[in-house]
Amino acid sequence: MGYRSDLSFALYGLIAVAVDTEMIMQVGLELAGWKKMPADSAVHVKGKNISKVLIAIDVGTAELMLAQQLGCGAVIAHHPLGIASVNFYKVFDRHADFMAEHGVPKRISQQAVEKLKERVETRNHADIYDDVVGAARALGMPLVNIHQPCDEYMRQVILRAIKSGKTEFVSDIVRSISKIAEFKNAATRVQVRLGGEKNRAGHWALVVAAGTNGGYHIAKAYLQHGVSTIIYLHVDYNDLTKMREDKLDGNLVVMGHLAGDSIGLNGLAGRLEHSGVETIRVGILTSK
Repeated sequence: MGYRSDLSFALYGLIAVAVDTEMIMQVGLELAGWKKMPADSAVHVKGKNISKVLIAIDVGTAELMLAQQLGCGAVIAHHPLGIASVNFYKVFDRHADFMAEHGVPKRISQQAVEKLKERVETRNHADIYDDVVGAARALGMPLVNIHQPCDEYMRQVILRAIKSGKTEFVSDIVRSISKIAEFKNAATRVQVRLGGEKNRAGHWALVVAAGTNGGYHIAKAYLQHGVSTIIYLHVDYNDLTKMREDKLDGNLVVMGHLAGDSIGLNGLAGRLEHSGVETIRVGILTSK
């Protein structure tokens, strides 16, 4: 791709450039250390000569119009839109990769992932998935959504924070995560939804950057196959209730959706700003 050399210079602060939507996506991929765009991310409306962007976790028509009023040349959403929303379930196979790393048998992990994929694909099949993308086309506003790459960057940040501290007790893990700026600045706190902070953490697994949280079936697969503590970004109440009713033996740490997503988008915004692109961050917790 011909734009990569120019962008690489920009990212090292040697030159400032006006970017296009393909270059924005490339920044997102490089943030995660990836080369291939995942199914939950997409360039929905192409654009070029972009020097100012609006970045938000969820983007609707209101955010598109706000960006237009503020003189932005593009909008970057985090959560999937359009075709990326339709294909969202396709990135869930990464859960099986994570479970394999933690010793969960392949047959068990595949069954758990298939249940999650069917649940989400069935729900998303009913969505009116192209309304925001259609509004962007009508407004002539370039639109990109970058989901899993930003989440992977977030996963790496959190993993480093946990490994840099103690992990003997669940409270140690909670403390390490809570020291990250976005979690410190959040109105929500890191919570232990199953088990307790005083429990030994044992073998723990950070289960993020696989599309969505693993829900009940993936939690069960971990906790019944050698993992004592699982760490989710968020969890559905019905899944949590089922974990409690089935008396799953282990600990579930839930970090907080907004704070976690903010880590990835702050990383993305920082790299774009380093290349000379002005960013307006809407609804994103500060990293300071």
